[in-house]
Amino acid sequence: MSVALDQLRILLVEPSDVQRKVISQHLNQAGLDQTRGAATLAEAKQLIQSWQPDIVTSAMYFADGTAHELIEHIHAQQLQDTIHFMLVSSEHRADQLEQFKQSGIVAILPKPFTPEQLQRAIKATVDLLDPEHLELDLYDIEDLRVLIVDDSTTSRHVLRRVLENMGVEHCVEAENGQQAIDILADQQFDLIVTDFNMPEINGSELAQYVRNNTAHAHTPLLMVTARANEPQLANVKQSGVDALTDKPFEPEILRGILSKLLSQ
Repeated sequence: MSVALDQLRILLVEPSDVQRKVISQHLNQAGLDQTRGAATLAEAKQLIQSWQPDIVTSAMYFADGTAHELIEHIHAQQLQDTIHFMLVSSEHRADQLEQFKQSGIVAILPKPFTPEQLQRAIKATVDLLDPEHLELDLYDIEDLRVLIVDDSTTSRHVLRRVLENMGVEHCVEAENGQQAIDILADQQFDLIVTDFNMPEINGSELAQYVRNNTAHAHTPLLMVTARANEPQLANVKQSGVDALTDKPFEPEILRGILSKLLSQ
């Protein structure tokens, strides 16, 4: 059953009264009518408990803390699968944004954001709430075996959830490149999805190992990373990565990448 936009509950957490009104107008224009506002983290936590929103759209900084503390609260309450988080911020520093990219949020919207950017973030949320199975010509999606490699437990959880929403039933997780290599010594996979920045052996080094190993040399390899736009990744495909996408990723884009990779 399709998700109706006018039924989605949106909690808008923003310290500025003016900004809350402006963002509320954008949300209403996008068809999201059920919105409530909070000016502090304390108010937001109370509404999360009493109102149970589907989406939290939040600024980064508040008088009583930061948006990251709100994300931690959502995880502590084990609500990360039912509450989807969007960050709205003018922050551009990579070191400040990386912890959010690793935390499994749906989108990072700039301030101010365009209607197109908001629509894409909403579409990503709907894809999580109302998943669509991936149809493949060469595989039965239920039989696909996927190795997920990421040192972030949250990132692995989000990737696994999105893949399972697409119909994948067989996922194995590794916490870093070395653990992935140990797993690959005993198991075969149809797809490897890896982060880039990991301890011991990073994603690029893992890709080189895979391509130099005759048992896995032709396994499609997707890199999903919070640092996809950094110069150090400009030539990452030379290490054997077939495709590269950013965190947070849009399920629709990931679906398209996987369809292409697994049809070759």
